[in-house]
Amino acid sequence: MRVAMVTESFLPTLNGVTTSVCRVAHSLRALGHEALIIAPGPAPTSFEGFRVRGLPSINVRQFPTGVPTPALRRALEDFAPDVIHAASPFILGARALQLADLTGTPAVAIYQTDMPSYLSQHGPGRLGAGAANAAWRWIRRMHAHADLTLAPSRSTLAELRSHGVPRTDLWARGVDTSLFSPRWRTDAGTLELRRALAPSGEVLLGYVGRLAPEKELWRLTEVAQVPGTRLVIVGDGPNRAQVGAQLTEAVASMPGRPNRSPIFLGRQSGDDLARSYAALDVFVHTGTRETFGQTLQEAAAFGLPVVAPARGGPLDLVDHGRTGLLFDPDLPGSLHDHVDALVGDPQWRSSLGAAAEQAVRGRSWKSLTEQLVGHYGSARLARSLRAA
Repeated sequence: MRVAMVTESFLPTLNGVTTSVCRVAHSLRALGHEALIIAPGPAPTSFEGFRVRGLPSINVRQFPTGVPTPALRRALEDFAPDVIHAASPFILGARALQLADLTGTPAVAIYQTDMPSYLSQHGPGRLGAGAANAAWRWIRRMHAHADLTLAPSRSTLAELRSHGVPRTDLWARGVDTSLFSPRWRTDAGTLELRRALAPSGEVLLGYVGRLAPEKELWRLTEVAQVPGTRLVIVGDGPNRAQVGAQLTEAVASMPGRPNRSPIFLGRQSGDDLARSYAALDVFVHTGTRETFGQTLQEAAAFGLPVVAPARGGPLDLVDHGRTGLLFDPDLPGSLHDHVDALVGDPQWRSSLGAAAEQAVRGRSWKSLTEQLVGHYGSARLARSLRAA
């Protein structure tokens, strides 16, 4: 099958959308399919042996945002895909879905970014609510061009349907268990990193991800004062300075002997990212607007217990009391109490982590991409029926 992947984000930008596109491309190659990747520039000219077509872009909040010039249409016409895969469509992907409808090409839209919630969060009062409503109108209009829209979690699927997005189904995300694995916990580099981070045997509480307002990292101030712990933050973003100041102040103002100051390791990838995960004792996630929560799966693959909000994507990924804990984001102190309970019970941490690692073993990107190819087939059938 010839798949044109039109994505709103790609290398060198690192985020969930980029990761998904890269993993799917790798698996499509392994399964014997052909692909073209169309992405905002600057971008590499190839990936996994597939051509990458970089389009003009402008920077919005540090993100290269693609401009749907006529080059997008020419790239699609030259490649002549059997199906168009629109990854987290909003601008480039929206135009790709329109072109798919115009040319009768089957199209699958991968819903990944909860833009209405982000706009609502960043806009004050009625302005934010109005922006969110406008975003939902745009999403309904845009996704109406797709033969199938895939949601990453049951909560997101229900939300899409409640807002009138047609032809929806569920498709989760895979995890690279060849990289993300408990074997890293005994790696010499991991052990050295852990000694540096926890010289007095502190319990390491970690977050991995973008440092941005929508991630609600202010919630970590609740756990910054759990005695005998240290916060480890992996990632970067526009809120780096603000988050650093908030967490440092929370630690400094705790009663008694303060914990060690939070440490920021910056953006990580590959083996360095694996060692950063493996050095942790508990993984803490704070965002309540996640459509999925890829880092929760990655943490679980290392055998880490996860504490995450009981809202959105984490509801599909954390089995409360078995593979991790879900806190009530509307109840002050809930996150603190859940983390504090784990800190005081190493055996419970080990039990939850082992169950979490077992739960993600079957979620390889190859198996998830095989499911995706099945969805491509469904979209092709739906397009033929719509054309009849």
